[in-house]
Amino acid sequence: MVFAGTMRVQFSKSILGLSTRGRVVGCFPRLLTRGVSTSNDSLRKTRLYDFHVQNGAKMVPFAGYAMPLSYGSVGQVASHNHVRTSAGLFDVGHMVQSHFRGATATAFLEWLTPSSLKSLSPYSSTLSVLLNENGGIIDDTVITKHSDSAFYVVTNAGRRDRDLAWFRQKLDEWNSGERAKDGKVEHEVLEDWGLVALQGPKAAEYLQKFTLSDLAKLTFGKSAYMTIGGSLLHVARGGYTGEDGFEISIPPSQTVEVAELLSQSPVQLAGLGARDSLRLEAGMCLYGNDLDEDTSPVEAGLSWVIGKDRKESGDFIGAEGVRKHLKDGPPRRRVGFVVEGAPARQGAKIFAHSGGEAIGKVTSGIPSPTLNKNIAMGYVLSGWHKKGTEVEVDVRNKLRKAVVTPMPFIKPNYWRG
Repeated sequence: MVFAGTMRVQFSKSILGLSTRGRVVGCFPRLLTRGVSTSNDSLRKTRLYDFHVQNGAKMVPFAGYAMPLSYGSVGQVASHNHVRTSAGLFDVGHMVQSHFRGATATAFLEWLTPSSLKSLSPYSSTLSVLLNENGGIIDDTVITKHSDSAFYVVTNAGRRDRDLAWFRQKLDEWNSGERAKDGKVEHEVLEDWGLVALQGPKAAEYLQKFTLSDLAKLTFGKSAYMTIGGSLLHVARGGYTGEDGFEISIPPSQTVEVAELLSQSPVQLAGLGARDSLRLEAGMCLYGNDLDEDTSPVEAGLSWVIGKDRKESGDFIGAEGVRKHLKDGPPRRRVGFVVEGAPARQGAKIFAHSGGEAIGKVTSGIPSPTLNKNIAMGYVLSGWHKKGTEVEVDVRNKLRKAVVTPMPFIKPNYWRG
């Protein structure tokens, strides 16, 4: 994801293959072009497209947008390491930002998702999932509650058409029925707005120079409106890297100005390459690789996004399938691996140890720049998901030993006060 956003609990959730020289290898090109045209004329552009080009970005197609892979001579590994040790700025303006408003907005979003939004405090966020009727994941999303009648929601660019059509369909059903008797729900898409993620251990120190708001009081999973360099902006503490950081929503006319302000030394601009290796080390999912409509949140290891009261009431779309998996156990589970030898890539088959039966497949895999190990995540049949379980992965027609390893692979550095 969505990714991208802040969570009220530490997640163990979750495009690229990197060599130690920062060269793009493996699965990333396939991800970039999945479901999108590679013609520049047909790609959407964020407000920062010209800014990226002026800063030497290598632009590539991703989720229907022209997005920066890397900048100038800075390789993916160097960029990754800079975010882990200092700070990087990512353009995530391709993500879909929305407002849901109305007297029954809380109830509506609790119908669309299994999360407990009634109990979420104002200006707090949670990771959640949009579910289809079978309990499969339409998209993962970050929901920020401003009040009982106002929510800020961020969804994935690659699911834009599916999500927006789903929202329209379900809003029509809701607003025309008895459940909206206390007030209808309105949906506003923040078209062309900017969204940037300032990430890394030095992110707060840097951002503090441009605002009078005390960032020490803005803890992980919280958000606030604050003035940054003269612009009043929505700032959420969190991100998609496992590091401390902020996601900042920006009106169209101010996006470039804010990006220029937030990309001065020691901050470096960072692209999709670094973003993917950072998120995988942090155990975070990428929709289309690690999540899809045939996967339940229980299988995906996201049961924690389902509120206790929601498990009991079952009053959300897809509840029957989800509750069945919660009660009986899912047929498969998302897990992490450390792989010996060559890195395992998306689609690699996973086998029982010593050449046994096929038990799953890899959904994301890279050589970890931080750990200097080959890491991956994927799905295995239940029973093979326990920590320390040895399996084998088919890498280039050779079986490689892999060990089931807890995620995140690195210790998160979220600011909790």
